[in-house]
Amino acid sequence: MYATNVRDLKKNPSAALRHARDEPVLILKGNQPDAVLLHLESTLGDTLLTLRPALASVLFRDGVLSLGAATKLSGLPLVDFIQHLSSLDIEIVKADETVAQEAKDVSAWLKS
Repeated sequence: MYATNVRDLKKNPSAALRHARDEPVLILKGNQPDAVLLHLESTLGDTLLTLRPALASVLFRDGVLSLGAATKLSGLPLVDFIQHLSSLDIEIVKADETVAQEAKDVSAWLKS
C-alpha cells in the first residue's frame, strides 16, 4: 500500500491518484493514518484485501481492538501485521504507570 502525507498530497495530488489506480493510498496526518484514497474502477475484492490492514491499524492504534483482534481483521500473519504497524509508527506496546514497577519486579526476579 502506498502512503503519503497531507503536505505531499497538496503538492502533488496527481501522484496519489496514479498510485490509487493500482492500490489504495493511505493518507497520513502527522505520521498517523488519517484517510484512504480509493480508485473508483478498482474491484471491491482487491480493495478489501489492502484496506483491511489499514482499517485494523487504525482500530488498534485507537485502542478499539487488541493486537490479536486487529491482526485477525487485517488478514495478515502476526509478524507481517506488526511490521505494518511499525512502518506506520504505531507503537505495539504502550507504556503506562505500571511499567516501571514491573521492570523492577523482573529485575529482582532475574537477580534471584
